[in-house]
Amino acid sequence: MEKLPSKIAISNILLGFYVLSGLDFLRQVESLGINYGQVGNNLPPPDEVLNLLQSLKLTKARIYDTNPQVLTSFANSSIELIVTVDNQMLSTLMDPQQALQWVGTHIRPYFPATRITGIAVGNEIFTGDDTTLMAYLVPAMVSIHAALVRLGLDQFIQVSTPSSLGVLEESYPPSGGSFRSEINEIMPQFLQFLETTKAPFWINAYPYFAYKDDPNRVSLDYVLFNRNSGMIDPYTKLHYDNMLYAQVDAVIFAMARMGYEGIQVMVSETGWPSKGDPNETGATSENAAIYNRNLLRRQMENEGTPLRPNNRLEIYVFALFNEDMKPGPTSERNYGLLQPDGTMAYNVGLSPMSASISLTSDATKVKQREYESLLRSIFLYLLAFQVFMRRQR
Repeated sequence: MEKLPSKIAISNILLGFYVLSGLDFLRQVESLGINYGQVGNNLPPPDEVLNLLQSLKLTKARIYDTNPQVLTSFANSSIELIVTVDNQMLSTLMDPQQALQWVGTHIRPYFPATRITGIAVGNEIFTGDDTTLMAYLVPAMVSIHAALVRLGLDQFIQVSTPSSLGVLEESYPPSGGSFRSEINEIMPQFLQFLETTKAPFWINAYPYFAYKDDPNRVSLDYVLFNRNSGMIDPYTKLHYDNMLYAQVDAVIFAMARMGYEGIQVMVSETGWPSKGDPNETGATSENAAIYNRNLLRRQMENEGTPLRPNNRLEIYVFALFNEDMKPGPTSERNYGLLQPDGTMAYNVGLSPMSASISLTSDATKVKQREYESLLRSIFLYLLAFQVFMRRQR
């Protein structure tokens, strides 16, 4: 019994630690990632980006190459990283020996110190005009995966390719989702690869584009995750209160039409521009803040889509920084949550200074307050018990 007070003191210290830090752990969002583009001449170096991601409590990122500086800087960190194979490399990487050499040069030297979890083979290949490139895609993926198997890395690194929503012929209603007829021959090969290797279907989905193209018919609240009446799929009777989830489920239905029902869908890109040209309706900092804030709030609830409500939807926000060298309309250079100097482009609820995410819904806030209150009560009880035991000595 003489050692009991000291054991209680240790318990008090541990409980005090959890009281102070437990809520921060609750605020980590495991299903949220960020796209770290580097098409700018004023971006911070990778080691500063790593510190920034850690301060924001983001643990997943995707880059659009295999930049050695990024891979080296991210070593021995908590960041899970998806890397990308350039579209123009696909013809070379169809060759198994070339793929083995590529993996041996661009992946193996950095793994496992750098937590590479995925290889994106090309980007939006299925919606491009290069049919030859489409024909290269699946063979290149097969060769890269075979190289991972040979090097013992296939259990840790998944191989897939991000597609734009343009891969679908129909997306409304979600149950009517179907792939474009032009890719009906290659799509089953791709889906078979994903099913065999248990890799996800990556979709770049931007409700912003649907609103920009038809603002008079598309509800702004529906695309921004604001409260709205939503829509009910006339065939499944599932209710959708936002467009992103409807787009994801349309992809799931499209795969099911080809006989593939168990493949996971992950949103590899989604976001909203904070600035645009005069014809880019809806591209404002206010809408960008609302979209990303509401999206992050949903992620904190670990939500699934109406079709797969129990499967947490993993989403990568586009993008970390505004990138001043990107071509195209003004919006392309203004998707970033942050300015290149690390300040927020607008208030989305992420704070690098306080290293916290303040995006919880009212229900979640209540749960956190209850959790904090419970821990404090236990802490005070054990403290009082410790004092009582000391008086009994």
